Amino acid sequence: MKRIILTGGGTAGHVTPNIALLPSLEEAGYDIRYIGSYAGIERNLIEEVGIPYYGIASGKLRRYFDIKNFSDPLKVLKGYRESCKLIKHLKPDIVFSKGGFVAVPVVLAAKQFKIPVIIHESDMTPGLANKICIPSAAKVCCNFPETYELLPKEKAVLTGTPIRKELFEGDALKACALCNFQSDKATLLIIGGSIGSVIINNTVRKCLDDILKDFQVIHLCGQGNLDQSLEKKKGYQQFEYVSKELRDLFALSDILISRAGANAICELLALKKPNILIPLSASASRGDQILNAKSFKKHGYSYVLEEEELSTTSLLNALRDVYANKDAYIKTMTESKMSDSIEKIMELIEGA
Repeated sequence: MKRIILTGGGTAGHVTPNIALLPSLEEAGYDIRYIGSYAGIERNLIEEVGIPYYGIASGKLRRYFDIKNFSDPLKVLKGYRESCKLIKHLKPDIVFSKGGFVAVPVVLAAKQFKIPVIIHESDMTPGLANKICIPSAAKVCCNFPETYELLPKEKAVLTGTPIRKELFEGDALKACALCNFQSDKATLLIIGGSIGSVIINNTVRKCLDDILKDFQVIHLCGQGNLDQSLEKKKGYQQFEYVSKELRDLFALSDILISRAGANAICELLALKKPNILIPLSASASRGDQILNAKSFKKHGYSYVLEEEELSTTSLLNALRDVYANKDAYIKTMTESKMSDSIEKIMELIEGA
């Protein structure tokens, strides 16, 4: 039996594309194992789907000063030693990496044992972890044509991102029952990323009464971010996090507010959901979400609202604009040539 090691972690965006590949990998006869950090979000997500999971030490390499810069390289070295032991024991035929710093020691260890590696880069520009890994990779998959131009020509493959098949199988009536909503009123779904967004949560709640005049609101606000005072608010349902229910919430939703992580926005495109993107600011990130959002705005897939411009007034104006033009957004997304990448990635895996 062929064996593949999947790796990637730190955020849900580094894990969900790996999960999207699982049915095709199982159908192709692969024995699947996963290497991630000891206690990252990836552990729960992978163990939930029944894939054998192996934890390693993980440290972040930063381009700015932080006291952890003195200790984290030691964690990376420890993770590399642990990865070497695991790869020697598991003897995989191939490694597929979705990125994040936990993937760095796994990819480097695979190179040490001459195991072929395929990397997937979701964002417009490769992050530091993938920049370190690219020299060790046989192929590098990417979402955007702009990214393709930044990668080594002999390694770059424009694939798009794997989309979980179950997201296309949602039941709007189940979501109605879960949220105690009406089936004949427009629904807004707010997703602030896997850990939520304080600024989006606060802005939405400040103008919630105005939003509720036109929409029912499903608010995925992140762990620890529930507002108990709004628990009985009619037409408003908040969750810290959802898993299997997400497909039903997508099915019910008419428009969405989202961060601009590459995997998240590719899911919105695949589902043809009119959306408002509020990218993470450059002051709080390397600016990849801003570039992702600009690309989607350029192609007519999204309305973009910069975090620095976010206010109750700008948010309400954006909601009215997107809902009024929702059919035009859907038409543009329907004509998109960006497609689900599972078949393309499986061809690369089988051919490695």
